[in-house]
Formats: sequence, structure tokens, C-alpha cells
Amino acid sequence: MSIEVSGITKMYGTQKAVNAISFTAHKGGVVGFLGPNGAGKSTTMKMITGYLSPDAGTIQVCGMDVQKDPVATKRRIGYLPEANPLYYDMYVKEYLAFIAGVHQLDQIPKAVARAIQLTGLGPEAHKKTGQLSKGYKQRVGLAAALIHDPEVLILDEPTSGLDPNQIIEIRNVIKEQGKGKTILFSSHILQEVQAICERVIIIHKGNIVADDQVSNLLGSKGNTLEDVFRSLTATQPTA
Repeated sequence: MSIEVSGITKMYGTQKAVNAISFTAHKGGVVGFLGPNGAGKSTTMKMITGYLSPDAGTIQVCGMDVQKDPVATKRRIGYLPEANPLYYDMYVKEYLAFIAGVHQLDQIPKAVARAIQLTGLGPEAHKKTGQLSKGYKQRVGLAAALIHDPEVLILDEPTSGLDPNQIIEIRNVIKEQGKGKTILFSSHILQEVQAICERVIIIHKGNIVADDQVSNLLGSKGNTLEDVFRSLTATQPTA
């Protein structure tokens, strides 16, 4: 398995953001990772990537402990965080070449050209990243996550700001990448998750409340993923 999370906990002061959760994700599929705002999704993703350290529990990526061997695990991870970090004064190709250099790639121009082609950045590749629309900025972030051809992709709201046509294009990129990688995909657009993912993990108040195939969660009653999500995470009104 490419991702193995075992009993991880994260505290922020007295608040338990993530509460001893465990799950695994294997190569060759896209796993949806869902939850309301403040549920612990982004915190969990940051711990998997090594950006944050868990207060308890262990995380392995491609058989390596994230805490014990952070550099080696980062080489195997492509990460697009919810707050997409870009250098707005750099041109698209310049920025991607910089990221490729950080990963110490041998054939940087080839890697940049491949990432641009994969994410449909060609028409905007001559611009500075700060001049791009939000949708194209998301594409640059996805290209940066893909540029070193990682075994694991962690995507936090990758289609944020995209128009419907762009969403379909990026959806196809993610599904194609999912054939040979392990992808953990978070989005508030549940129809998008239902279209991309075969399996979904739902976290609520720091706890995993569902981890199953989408078909099993939906059942035979015509439910949507939105119905399932709301039934598991909606705040009940007080009497």
C-alpha cells in the first residue's frame, strides 16, 4: 500500500483536530477524502505530506515512515494544498522549472513540457502566474504537484475556481493519473467526488465516520453522495 495511516492524532491547544484515525490507500485508484470545514481533512493531508507532525500515531508512504525519513517520502509525494502557493512574479515555465530543480530532476525542460501538456497550460504558459485566472493558477499548482511524476498525489480542492469545462478536463487528468498512482482527493463538490472516486473516506470532528466504496455508501435507494454526507455530518438542531 502507498499510504498507511495508523492511529494519528493532532492537537491544537485543547482542541483535538484529528482523533486517532487509521486508514490505508493503495496504488491504482482515487480515494475521496471528505468532511465539513474544520473536520480535520487538511490537517490529515498536511501530516501525510510531512508538513505537520502528528502528536501520536504513525504514517507510512511507500513503506517509509514520514517522520523518520521525511526527505525520501517527500520525493514520492505530489501535493496541491488548498491554499495554492505560487510565486506570482515568475512565469509559468520559470516556476515549473524552479519546482523541477527543487526535486533535482535531470531533464527539467522535458519535465516542464510534460506537466504543461498534462494540465492544459499551453495557452497560458508564456504568462506570469500572477496574471492568470484562478482556474489556471490551480492548473499551475497541479502541474507543480505532478512534475516529478510522484507515486502519491495529495490533492486538496484541486478544482477550486475552475469553470465546468475546466473541471471536466482536470477530472480526466486526475482519473488518468489514478491508474498508476495513489491519489487522495479532497473536494467540497460532492458530484465531482462521485464522478472521480470509487472509494470515499468521510471525516467528521476529527473521527472517520465512513470508509467504503461509493457504490456501497449510496446503496440501492437512489441516494446521492450528498445525501450520505449530510446524514453523517449534519449538525442536529437542538431542542
